This record gives sequence, C-alpha cells and structure tokens, in this order.
Amino acid sequence: MIIHNENFIIEQIADSGQCFRMNRIEQDKFSVIAYGRYLELTQIDEKTVHLSCKEEEFHEIWEEYFDLANNYKGIVDSLLDGEDDFLKKAAEYGRGIRILKQEPFEALISFIISQNKNIPAIKTCIEAICKRYGERKIGGECGPVEYYTFPGPEILSQASKEDLRKLKTGYRDDYIISAAKAVFQGELNLKKLAEGTQEEAVKALIGIHGVGNKVANCVSLYGLHHIEAFPVDVWIKKVLKEIYNDNFALERYQGYAGIVQQYMFYYMRHLQG
Repeated sequence: MIIHNENFIIEQIADSGQCFRMNRIEQDKFSVIAYGRYLELTQIDEKTVHLSCKEEEFHEIWEEYFDLANNYKGIVDSLLDGEDDFLKKAAEYGRGIRILKQEPFEALISFIISQNKNIPAIKTCIEAICKRYGERKIGGECGPVEYYTFPGPEILSQASKEDLRKLKTGYRDDYIISAAKAVFQGELNLKKLAEGTQEEAVKALIGIHGVGNKVANCVSLYGLHHIEAFPVDVWIKKVLKEIYNDNFALERYQGYAGIVQQYMFYYMRHLQG
C-alpha cells in the first residue's frame, strides 16, 4: 500500500515520544505493533510511504491510526504564516509528525510506565510486559515475523507486583494494576472518555491511582485522540520558560494544541542536541 502525503515522515513520528512500539529496522524502514497487528513502513521519499499491508487492513486500522484524514498541511501552513518565529521553525522542522490514534488502554499503561524513565527504558519495559502477558503472533506481509500483542486490562489486572517488578516497572507496578482494574471493572470507561471532552477525560484519568496531570494529558492526546490536549513534560517546560517566558498564548491554538505541542517538543529536542 502506497501513501502520498507531504506531512507523513515515519522517522519523525517514531522520534516524537508518543509511541513506544515503533522501531527502526534499517535506514528509512520502521515497524510498529498496534491493535494486535504488525506493520512495516518504508519512507520512499519525503512525500511517499509504503505500508506492508493490504488495502482492506489499511482502511480497517492504519488509515485512522496515522490520522490520515486530518489536514496537517493546513495546520503547518497556518503556523508558517503566523507571527511566532519559534513555531514557524518548529512546524517546518517537524512537519512530518502526525498524532497517532493509539489503543486507549495501551496508551494509559504506557504513559504510566513512562514516568521518570527515558524512552529506551520505557520501550524495554513495555516489550517485556508484552512478552510476558501478551499474545504471541506470527505475521507480516513481508515475511513471517514473531511479535507480541499488548495485553488487555483483564490480564494486567491479575498481574502480581512481584512479576511486574521483574519486568523493570519499579514503583509503577501498583499503578499499572490499579489502572488495569479500573478499566476492567468499568470504573474507567475509556471509550466513553474518547467520545467526551478533553477536560472530562483528564479529570477522570487523574482520579486513577498513579495518574497525574501530565500522564492524563498524554493519554487524552495519544490514546483518546483529543487533539486539543497539551501535555507538559520537561521539554515543553523548557520551551514555555526559555522561549515564551512562561507566557505562551495556548488559547490561539484551540482544537489543535496537541499538534503544536508535538512540533515544539520535537524541535526543542533538536536544538538541545
């Protein structure tokens, strides 16, 4: 399956901190595991990506997963035409980033794990959890590939703290089990939150043991696809303080602040080496 889109650069998406199961295979070639499927993506040129799936699977999963119906070009162009010099540079530099529409429960657990961990450590921990509790599958249009699905809330709600600790979750073991129980028992309805407002989602998520404002906004943006969410991590704090003197006019970007946040995050990391 070939996709033509000038705002779809896999390397930028993989390096944007929003997904922990997207990995480089070789130059310009990446894999991702999502919704129980394995996909390989090859960047043919800046405007062309090859997906290792048939058209039916593309429309069933990947078209929505990569948010391909959303007009990112219009957002980039509006930022380039604006008066904010930093955002002009950030949008130009990260124009290939798209907000992935990830499976909500996976996003919830992944960002709970992400607290006080660097990205390589997060990836290692999540893969270990998938191998221990997920379903082993063989798939891939490019040849047989072994992979493991992300476990559901019923399975993780029954995990033991001791087993999770062995998988390098640290103090987050209790948070993982609590969140899984909340989803499995219906205390936290992620589908309903996705259909509601961003404010309602963040409020509900913060009510879960171990979920603070940053994690709640990450889940809202990357799992529930509330594009207006604006997670603030250490990199965004740097941007807000060093570039805007803690006076960023967030209200100017209502409805797509999460996309603006990704451009900021990606560009600031580049500037800081």
